[in-house]
Amino acid sequence: MRLEKWSLSDGTPSILCEPVAEGKLGQRGLKIRQQMLDRGIELKPAGQVVGTLVLVHGRKARKEDYLLIAERLCAVGFRCLLADMPAHGEHPGQMIYYGVREAGLPVRLLKEASERFHFAPQPAGLLGMSMGGSVAVHAADQPDAPWRALVVISSFDALGPAIEVQAQKMTGAWLGGLWAGAASEAYSWRSGLAVSAIQPRVHAARLRMPTLIAHGTQDHVVPMESGRRLYEALPESLVKQWVEVPGADHDNVLITDFPIYATVAEWMWKYAR
Repeated sequence: MRLEKWSLSDGTPSILCEPVAEGKLGQRGLKIRQQMLDRGIELKPAGQVVGTLVLVHGRKARKEDYLLIAERLCAVGFRCLLADMPAHGEHPGQMIYYGVREAGLPVRLLKEASERFHFAPQPAGLLGMSMGGSVAVHAADQPDAPWRALVVISSFDALGPAIEVQAQKMTGAWLGGLWAGAASEAYSWRSGLAVSAIQPRVHAARLRMPTLIAHGTQDHVVPMESGRRLYEALPESLVKQWVEVPGADHDNVLITDFPIYATVAEWMWKYAR
């Protein structure tokens, strides 16, 4: 894929990834194209762009960590846009608010990229993982959200309970409760935002675009039940899909034998092109 680095008008470091022709595809690109063909999907020739996807990374990650995801999605025809979230990578911001205050960043990335690199901003899809899933759900609930499809991987329905689960697994039920309370208070003091205000499920209930939510069955960071509650918060009338990745933990959900990339690519191919 072809890469271009630049920064948004607010200083957010970003990367544009665009598809390349068939002869320049690597093994990952060739594999996902074959998987899509095996699913009966007739792809455009490699190098042709069918839509644009914004990818939102998780906590303790940065935009470059998602280049291998972008490589696969570019191989099936999607232009991908990556950006460092606040307090991550090279972003000048000092705090992350899990989408409460960053909800406008994905659409700003799409808008400024389309203007800078001279492409139509539609059709467009949005993908977020873990913390990025929370940001993506908040972004998808924005007024006039441009996203035709949404994918959320290994994310949560509410941040507070997710912190409590992690704390209890590390220190036990009693100490875990104290640790979680102290961590929540510290975050609220530093950010000016109560942890209880970070509830993606509230925004999920108002979504209007086809949404796929995937989660590893052995996730020890964000329990699968939290992801399932996020899925169940989606409107009943919505086109949606719940995907369980067998045996996957939080950090390896994208690298098991389960064809998660093909599953994501198929969803975006159906609804975001």
